[in-house]
Amino acid sequence: MNIPRFVIAGTSSGVGKTTIATGITYALHRRGLKVQPFKCGPDYIDPGYLSLATAGHCHNLDSWMLPEGNLKELFSYFNRDKDIAVVEGVMGLYDGHRKPGGGGSTAKIAKIIDAPVILVLNIAKMSESAAAMALGYCTYDPDVRVSGVILNQVGSQTHLRSAKDAIEERCGVPVIGYLPKTADLTLPERHLGLVPVAERGNEKNFLDELGDLIEKHIDLDALLDLARKAPEFVLEPSPVLFPGESVPARCRIAVARDEAFNFYYEANIEMLRAWGAEIINFSPVSDASLPERTDGVYIGGGFPEIFLRELEANLAMKQSIRDAVASGRPVYAECGGLMYLSQGIADFRGNRYEMVGLLPGYCAMQNKLQRLGYTKAQSLKSTPIAEQGQPIRGHLFHWSRLDEPDQAVAAYQVTDPKEQLEGFVLGPKNNLLASYLHLHFGSDPRLAKRFIETAAAAKG
Repeated sequence: MNIPRFVIAGTSSGVGKTTIATGITYALHRRGLKVQPFKCGPDYIDPGYLSLATAGHCHNLDSWMLPEGNLKELFSYFNRDKDIAVVEGVMGLYDGHRKPGGGGSTAKIAKIIDAPVILVLNIAKMSESAAAMALGYCTYDPDVRVSGVILNQVGSQTHLRSAKDAIEERCGVPVIGYLPKTADLTLPERHLGLVPVAERGNEKNFLDELGDLIEKHIDLDALLDLARKAPEFVLEPSPVLFPGESVPARCRIAVARDEAFNFYYEANIEMLRAWGAEIINFSPVSDASLPERTDGVYIGGGFPEIFLRELEANLAMKQSIRDAVASGRPVYAECGGLMYLSQGIADFRGNRYEMVGLLPGYCAMQNKLQRLGYTKAQSLKSTPIAEQGQPIRGHLFHWSRLDEPDQAVAAYQVTDPKEQLEGFVLGPKNNLLASYLHLHFGSDPRLAKRFIETAAAAKG
């Protein structure tokens, strides 16, 4: 299978990967190419900008959560009608799981999909030393093909020549472009990273300015040439994540999508749809109830703490969700969704706001990150997405705190990085599952299928 592709990696977080990847993606899209963007790792916010750049969906590639064959199937599936794949890395090129060689790094993903790597260096405070840094990244793993370099924060043409000449001479790879220090196109941030696209409104002017800057300073033709020289993509013979043929709709699953809830692995939604779910979006902030004929509910993560007044005031929606749980319909909530389903949320100043009230206790926002990282767990009960005893791989990243659940209602036994109980299973049929743990359904094809089965059974 021929998939032109390249990976945009960085020497570390904060070097400008997302700005550059978004700009390149938009510039190629603006040229008329069908671009499929991907984001390495468990991030939710960066993919929003890459999605915006193509008016489509960016998909996550995660070599820790997904077995290699599943990752390759997902990559192939979403590229089946595209001209080129642009993959944005995570953190530094070789950073991933906390244990060395544990997976999850941009380098690991570049090797799995056999893609050339474009390395982004911020050279604001160096010149020729950039070559020493680039040389280390080029030679650290001989199986990673660093095929080009993009320089960020370049102060002048003299500064550019000093770094560019040294890199090309010492590393033998071309510097295919740069962004000047004067470019004022940084993306806004807050406690979980960048501000989500869903909160920013119309970004067309920003994208046009960024696209113009990319066209002026980066050799897109050279990038396309590198992408088209990528080797033939070899796919596993038997698909497991997506059905081989069309599956008729069996149920309707309502997905919370608004400014407060927008953290989803888009592949999760596509897998649900592919296996027989009709997807209907709804807003816990502004809608009065769940959509008609809802058989199951999926409330992802996001920033409910930014919209506490609106969520508290929407009494009708909160009652609609309580009614869904009481009727035995499956409701699955992750992180921000768990916060919304709790008794309430205390903001950063300690002010309390009443939420849905299905879970015991108040989620309290903290002034520092509470948990971050890849997590292994085991399902303690049969739930809307997993059977009792089923191993789970996911990711935790949250600033709020909720008391650990009692054994009687706990959803998971976390086994790594440290043993603890996590999440809640409640409802008349154990049909409510809420946890801080974010899951990628590509990690285990049983997850999406079981959600559909439980929703279809509730419909019946």
